[in-house]
Amino acid sequence: MKWLELSKKYFEEFGLEFLKNEFGDIFPYLAVGAVGSGSDKYGFDDDISMDHDFSVGFCIFIPDENIIDEKIEFKLKRAYAKLPNEYMGIKRQVLSPVGGNRDGVIRTKKFYEEKVGLENKKLSKYVWLRVPDYALYEATNGEIFMDNYREFTDIRKYLLDMPVDIKYKRIAGNLLLMAQSGQYNFMRCIKRGEIAAAQLALNEFTVSALKIIFLLNNRYCPYYKWSFKALKELREYSDLYEKLFFILTKDNSDENVVRQKTIFIEDIAIFYVNILKQKNITKANTNDLENHAYSLNDYIKDIDIRNMNILAGV
Repeated sequence: MKWLELSKKYFEEFGLEFLKNEFGDIFPYLAVGAVGSGSDKYGFDDDISMDHDFSVGFCIFIPDENIIDEKIEFKLKRAYAKLPNEYMGIKRQVLSPVGGNRDGVIRTKKFYEEKVGLENKKLSKYVWLRVPDYALYEATNGEIFMDNYREFTDIRKYLLDMPVDIKYKRIAGNLLLMAQSGQYNFMRCIKRGEIAAAQLALNEFTVSALKIIFLLNNRYCPYYKWSFKALKELREYSDLYEKLFFILTKDNSDENVVRQKTIFIEDIAIFYVNILKQKNITKANTNDLENHAYSLNDYIKDIDIRNMNILAGV
């Protein structure tokens, strides 16, 4: 059983009734779910995941102090701590009194502030550009089991709906990095015998390509160790998996492999060019991703964002 399912069952069996019965006055203001850091919140947990930070539990998200004060918050934390400390063979995490816990009682405002720098339930365009993809993923992953007040869910929906200008800027910057690292620098490093540098170029090409794939799916690229696993589950463009896997993992000292990598790099570049053309967000007539990066940047309507350095969103 995956952790998300385990967490939901634990909440439904032990959490829901105690919240209704012991905290009926604030029940209309509570959200409950499992969101944030860890393979369990991604739905990617396995036997290896259980070697650290793995426990049964759920998150109770509460609004600001003007609605639920610190005294009630403390009582809620004590009540949560008294829930069964083991469920279906999985033990509860010992919660730290100084915070940093992955479950338990969490202020909605604090959760989103720490994850993405949210202020007043919004992100400025400058923060939108700089917040890492994996942080946006962690702020919107997992599952919400119940949200009576809707505050948590509304912010979640807001973050999932990245502004178009921000998306274009992030894609444009990553297209430029793909051009520089894959279409240009990879072979130059190979010709110089700089095998390690060539691999770094491929790493950068792959990371940028992954970020674009997720953005085109209206998703965010997760923490690097889960990016390929998440790629397989995307609705569109997941068929790039095999080529990116080959580019990233095969030996750069083999001439035939290097030749195939250059072919795959161009295949992926052409693939992205075709998508940009289908969406009518490029006017460039070339397979050079750098030209398409700057052409896409011209489609940004916000003058401030358009005039920023093209790499401002990566």
